[in-house]
Amino acid sequence: MRHGYDGVVVTTPVTVPYQRFSPHAAHWWAGAALRGLAEASGIAHTDMDGLSVASFGLAPDSGISLTQHFGMSVRHLDTVPLGGASAVVSLRRAARAVQAGDADVVACIGADTNTPDSFRQALASFSRFAQDAVYPMGAGGANASFALLTRHYMRAFGATREDFARICIAQRDNALKNPDALMKTPLTLEQYMAARPVADPVHLFDCVMPCAGAEAFLVMREETARAQGIPFARLTAAIEGHNQFPGDPVQVRGGWARDVDVLYGMAGCGPEGIDVLQTYDDYPVIVMMQFEDLGFCAKGEGPAFVRSRDLRIEGDFPHNTSGGQLSVGQAGAAGGHLGLVEALRQVTGQAGARQVAKARRAMALGFGMINYDRGLASGAVILEAA
Repeated sequence: MRHGYDGVVVTTPVTVPYQRFSPHAAHWWAGAALRGLAEASGIAHTDMDGLSVASFGLAPDSGISLTQHFGMSVRHLDTVPLGGASAVVSLRRAARAVQAGDADVVACIGADTNTPDSFRQALASFSRFAQDAVYPMGAGGANASFALLTRHYMRAFGATREDFARICIAQRDNALKNPDALMKTPLTLEQYMAARPVADPVHLFDCVMPCAGAEAFLVMREETARAQGIPFARLTAAIEGHNQFPGDPVQVRGGWARDVDVLYGMAGCGPEGIDVLQTYDDYPVIVMMQFEDLGFCAKGEGPAFVRSRDLRIEGDFPHNTSGGQLSVGQAGAAGGHLGLVEALRQVTGQAGARQVAKARRAMALGFGMINYDRGLASGAVILEAA
């Protein structure tokens, strides 16, 4: 039986508006997020005694270097190198630190920069596997890997490009209500289908656009949030799993599937109790897997699910209400924080034009660190309105 997170809350959703390219280092973006947390919460950054940071671009620095850069003295420090799963993992660890009394207020930040050549440089050194077995063969990057997963999924379950289009088009519609989204124009089915192939069957609008930006939130005790007078959400459930199901010849499920019953058991609800869902959406095939693995439909029923549901903010299944990475952009490791920050906005009534009516429970998912054939890290959280 997993212990709950009684008394721990999540507050202060912060987004540092994204830019396609930036002259600033990842450190600058992390600092801007920290400043945003202090301004929105009324808690000086020097009074935050915990820091959790995720970034692909900090090297050779890490979280310990940022404490000196930012003038922080902390009792809980974490550098989370798990890409799109970093936000979930940061939140779980920060929540336990607060619950145990090891820290009072933990700032969780995902931040990265992007220059015209930084993405190529990241591909060349992403992992030892990439350095030795992938990049030297001219296959660097995730596009080819996700083409493998997408092709296999299509053959196994009858998914079509039109099915993936439904996800991308709905998210673009949601993004038009998000001033921070980099994609500013509607996406039609015709445009999606006619887009140039990148790594067949993955085409242009199946891919995220690298950019610079930051996302952040605070973790603290409920009494602290009440004393500050800031809106908060309760953390009711969280799971993570890494290198799960390694025996699957080709990945058709993520680590969420291992502990999904634990997740819902902790939250005291089932899939039907989730009012708004934020999946990790670096490619639409992974979105479809999450619909299945989290119990919104059975394995292999993802295509039929998206054909029958309206994924827009005002639809019957509000999904990736910010527009997700596919329409907002992927700011490196901050991409894994985007959905969690949006989930927090939704259940605290701070989503503005994107607000889902009566959103009391939100789920946010993380997925990341893909080697050639599969993503290794995954996680999920459920937040509930106070």
